[in-house]
Amino acid sequence: MRARHTATVLILWSSPILIVLTILLSVLYGAKNIEISTIRDALLHFDAGNVNHQIIIHSRLPRVVGALLIGAFLAISGALMQGMTRNYLASPSIMGVSDGSAFAITLCMVFMPDSSSMEMIIYSFVGSAFSIFIVFGLAALLPGGLSPVRMAILGTIIGTFLSSISAATAAYFQVSQNISFWYNARLHQLNPELIKLAIPFAIAGILLAVWLSKSITVLSLGEEIALGLGQKTKLIKFATMLTVVILTGISVALAGKIGFVGLIVPHIVRFLAGVDYKWIIPCSGIVGALFLALCDILSRLLNYPYEMPIGVVTSLLGIPFFLYLIRTRGDGKRA
Repeated sequence: MRARHTATVLILWSSPILIVLTILLSVLYGAKNIEISTIRDALLHFDAGNVNHQIIIHSRLPRVVGALLIGAFLAISGALMQGMTRNYLASPSIMGVSDGSAFAITLCMVFMPDSSSMEMIIYSFVGSAFSIFIVFGLAALLPGGLSPVRMAILGTIIGTFLSSISAATAAYFQVSQNISFWYNARLHQLNPELIKLAIPFAIAGILLAVWLSKSITVLSLGEEIALGLGQKTKLIKFATMLTVVILTGISVALAGKIGFVGLIVPHIVRFLAGVDYKWIIPCSGIVGALFLALCDILSRLLNYPYEMPIGVVTSLLGIPFFLYLIRTRGDGKRA
């Protein structure tokens, strides 16, 4: 217990330094390496005619900020889903939530191509909510559907189905090139204006997650125990799903689908910080932010000077972890 408390304090107190170092590394390294002195000059004396200054201010800084935010959002969403469902395989990518957002954005781009950035974010929320409703609705109807592995299979099936419809729709209306961004996340194409629009929603989602943290700790012990302690479980579940919809919807709207962050990070954090979601939520946000930003840096170095899609890097780490969880915890133990 003492070791876990120490790990929690270490994560929280070291996070500012680690985030600054990660931002520095992300700005320094890429297809074109940049000197620290150039970064200083770009921040203090920006020159619009200097190509390196343009790369730093308009490409690399928005990219790393976006990676940090998206990593935090997906990790917090995964932690909330795992705690609420007591399912160690729950995450936005495994449960089809990300696919629902991308599906809604696809329909938006096909049938409402003139939609504003704010409308895209709203449609992404709607898609997340739609997929959650379908997956959890079907799981509740099927015998044994709420078991961890069966829910993961059901979420994967629904997610694949929605992705297939999106691909067919995009091909039919000849917008596949535009849609590819949402299914092959490219952080280097992040829109800085979209990040600004997403910040109010992000703040609301994170505040909701923190507010729910104590209730999720109780709910993770089992619904009967939560009811016995006087918790309004239906209200807590609704608020949790709303938070997941907000955070996942923002993530997909910003950069498209990125898998496995919400699966891996909460397990790492629970191992380090224990089972109290008062600490799991903030620590997941920090570790998730650093994890995705470092994966982004790795994506630039694995096939240098070319970039590897960020989804490939997270999948290389996530798929073995996913199989390990099924192998070691396939007996349905709670998250």
